Amino acid sequence: MIRLALLAAAAPLFAWASEGLFGLAPCELCLWQRWPYAVAAALALAAAVFRRARVLFGGLAIAAVLASGAIGAFHVGVEQGWWPSPLAGCQAPRAVPGASVEDMLRSLAPAPTKPCDAPTYLVPGLPISMAGMNVLYALGLAAAGLAWLRRGTRI
Repeated sequence: MIRLALLAAAAPLFAWASEGLFGLAPCELCLWQRWPYAVAAALALAAAVFRRARVLFGGLAIAAVLASGAIGAFHVGVEQGWWPSPLAGCQAPRAVPGASVEDMLRSLAPAPTKPCDAPTYLVPGLPISMAGMNVLYALGLAAAGLAWLRRGTRI
C-alpha cells in the first residue's frame, strides 16, 4: 500500500509542478480533482501501518482515487460542452440587470481564473486534456491498487 500512497501523492504534486514548470493555470474543477488523491495517500498509508484494517483502508484509498477520476470525467464533460459546471468559479461573470459598474467590479474574483470549459493540453498534438489524463491515471492506479490489495503486497 506504500506504492499506492506514493502514486496517489504524485498526482497532485505533478499537477502543482506543471503549474510552475509549464505555466498551466488550474480551474476550480482541476483543484477539486486533487483532494481525493491526498485522502487516498493518507488512507493507503493507514493501510500499510494498520495491517488488521488493511483491506478497509486500502479499499477506501482505492475509492478515493476513483472519486478523483469521477471528478475528472465530469470535468471532461464540461470541457466538451456536454453539460455546464455547477461551480460558480467555473462560470464567466455575467452582468446582473440593474447592477452598477461598482457592484459588478466587486463581484469579480480577486485574481483571474481559468474557465473550466477550456481544456488544458499538456502534450502538444495529443488530444487528451489534463482532466482526461487524470481519468486514465485514476483508473490505472485504482486497478493497480486493487491488485496490490488482493495480493497482499506490502510495498
